[in-house]
Amino acid sequence: MDIKKRKELLAAYKDRCPEMGVISFRCSATDEAFITAAADIPAKFNRVRFQFSAGNCPNKRLQELWTQYGENAFELQVVQRLKYDDPKKDPTEELEMLCELYLLKNPKASKIWK
Repeated sequence: MDIKKRKELLAAYKDRCPEMGVISFRCSATDEAFITAAADIPAKFNRVRFQFSAGNCPNKRLQELWTQYGENAFELQVVQRLKYDDPKKDPTEELEMLCELYLLKNPKASKIWK
């Protein structure tokens, strides 16, 4: 691959706007829901599923449920999306606010990470 093509690909990657928002892992066996903010939703789903399979989830209750019931007992979904105002702006604060608002509306849900 030549340098010009490599620079173009790198610039395209940096300028991409991944889907972001609040995601939920709901155990259908116990009806418990766990949420987290995600600046890149597909990447976050993959990361958390990998942590579960490795037994490294920081939320012990969630890890217990995953180990006991398996991935098929969980519904993974996007519960709220955040739209881009400015792709260069850090969305962390807005994502955390969305998480808190979701928790207020859904008191049975809890955060994956405290």
